[in-house]
Amino acid sequence: MYSCRKLSSIAKSEISLIQRYTINLLSPVSPVPASTNTELRHFSSLGALPKARSFCSKSDALSKMVLLFSEKEGPISGINDNEELNKAVSDLAYVLVSSGVSDSEKITEILNMKGSFLLQKDARLSFVELLLRMKQWPQIGIEVLLQIFNWKRRQAGTTVKVIPEEYAKAINLAGRMKNLTLAFELFSEATRQGIQKTSIYNALMGAYVYNGLTDQSLILFENLKKDPKCEPTIVTFNILLSAFGLSMMVKDMEMVMAKIREHKLTPNIITYNALIAGYITAWMWGDMERTFLTMQQQPIIPNTRTYLLMLRGYALSGNLQKMEATYELVRDHVNEKCIPLIRSMICAYCKSSDGDRAKKIEVLLKLIPEDEYRPWLNALLIRLYAQEDLVEQMENNIDIALQRNTSLVTLNVMRAIVASYFRCNALDKLIWFVKHAEYAGWRLCRSLYHCKMVMYGCQDRFEEMEDVLGEMINSRFCPTKKTFLIMYKAYLKGGQDSKVKRLLGLMFKQGYGIPVDASVS
Repeated sequence: MYSCRKLSSIAKSEISLIQRYTINLLSPVSPVPASTNTELRHFSSLGALPKARSFCSKSDALSKMVLLFSEKEGPISGINDNEELNKAVSDLAYVLVSSGVSDSEKITEILNMKGSFLLQKDARLSFVELLLRMKQWPQIGIEVLLQIFNWKRRQAGTTVKVIPEEYAKAINLAGRMKNLTLAFELFSEATRQGIQKTSIYNALMGAYVYNGLTDQSLILFENLKKDPKCEPTIVTFNILLSAFGLSMMVKDMEMVMAKIREHKLTPNIITYNALIAGYITAWMWGDMERTFLTMQQQPIIPNTRTYLLMLRGYALSGNLQKMEATYELVRDHVNEKCIPLIRSMICAYCKSSDGDRAKKIEVLLKLIPEDEYRPWLNALLIRLYAQEDLVEQMENNIDIALQRNTSLVTLNVMRAIVASYFRCNALDKLIWFVKHAEYAGWRLCRSLYHCKMVMYGCQDRFEEMEDVLGEMINSRFCPTKKTFLIMYKAYLKGGQDSKVKRLLGLMFKQGYGIPVDASVS
């Protein structure tokens, strides 16, 4: 049994409240005493699961997770066979969208006028199809879909009832709205009416996982197994796989795969995608690729989601050859819809030794909109251009950072900038950079001032070199032995004998000794 992780007080209270209500509701159906809940312990403790490592933005990860939490969306079997019903659903969806539905009264009015066919017995699944078609329009919010569902609930009576598929879809929508109270109420309502199907359990499990309450999803899974009317499906196990994968609980994730085999269920593309995503989250590149190869050996064709996951995995692991090959397979989709993946690829190039990395990065940068600015990426680009001695591109990104009030605090970036200016013998540019870095409050380093001193010394600009010593002290960097050695070599090379003697005396007093090549005569 894994040790429980500490939760915040808010999270604890929310979980305990939902847990109490869940157990109270389900105990008449299939009581699950905490003391006898043995198989659940094989998967995980009931405490909070570890926080998932993020390889993309949180909202991006959650939006993709929802695909794992519901039955496969698409045309419902049995609806398209009836052309009349199919047309009626399409017409109603069009009317609702074109009328700019926003308030419940207008929705109710349209449905009362044109939605009577949804209450017919031979149109049991047409309502679910309506919800699915409405989701195709991005301007239609989840709230509108739930208002349409509430209309159906109000119309339900002895002859027309809300079917399990409709409850499952509504629970799924409530979960995406992060309204767990509503999701639980719908689940409770379905249970009171004697509607107990695996799809309803799956929907609430998915809602819990979507909102970070994996513990409650596991409790619900136990109740599902105890319910004599239900059996876990591949969707059920896909939800568990996703939950454990996002929490980097690899052993539990692999136990779920063993349970899938034990129940003689056939893994589908979503199963393998969840498994691959879990290995990527845990940075287990070998297992990620092994799973991908295993899937290809099965009669399962990788889909776009699979290739996007593999692309991210190859980018994070720095496998440029396979990253580029995978990118070619989904180039159009990535360029149009997956800006975070483009940033991951740029990051991979920045960390590589690829000879053409700067050119490849320039091509990818053109795909990122201006409003997708990320400070960390800006810092990576500054360091990359500095390493490549592309001073103009480096300074363009420095200007962007200054304009956006981005603060550079990483020393390796600052040192890369200094080294680039030194190699390019760009003293005036270095002076400009140090001045603006000081003003912007960036993290300075002694190397900035040492480099200026070396470059002044090489040009026999001794007074300006000495002024840098004052700048360094004002920035609270005490002179070191290296500081005095830089000045010593500059004076010696420039024939400044009197200054050499005074500096040697100062070095001796400071305890730095006398350079080996120094003449004491």
